[in-house]
Amino acid sequence: MKDKRKATRKKLMAFAPVYDSHQKVLLGYVRNLNLLGIMLVGAKSVEAGTEKVLTIEFPNDLPETVSTHITIPARVVWCKQDETLRQLDTGFEFTHVTAEHTMIFKAIMARYQFRQDMPDY
Repeated sequence: MKDKRKATRKKLMAFAPVYDSHQKVLLGYVRNLNLLGIMLVGAKSVEAGTEKVLTIEFPNDLPETVSTHITIPARVVWCKQDETLRQLDTGFEFTHVTAEHTMIFKAIMARYQFRQDMPDY
């Protein structure tokens, strides 16, 4: 399959809103992320193949990052109904990732990803 994901996405514990920068509308919230793309959960259907410029608003408690608002171009890879949440899941592939984007994404994933192994208390 040509559009098969090239990197494992990390599920995040933060509810980061994602907007269409040109239309100024909320597309959804980050469900998972990697350095190549993002999956959102939301109520807005988006056609596969559509090019968007996304604005992602990450939490502002990451002192090592320059900015918590990222604007990044992306292509819609797929959009489908999530039966369990009764929402739409949308997969985006980033089309131009800068060094700053990479730094921020790595910090977000390190800080907010779900951990598979929980510590013993």
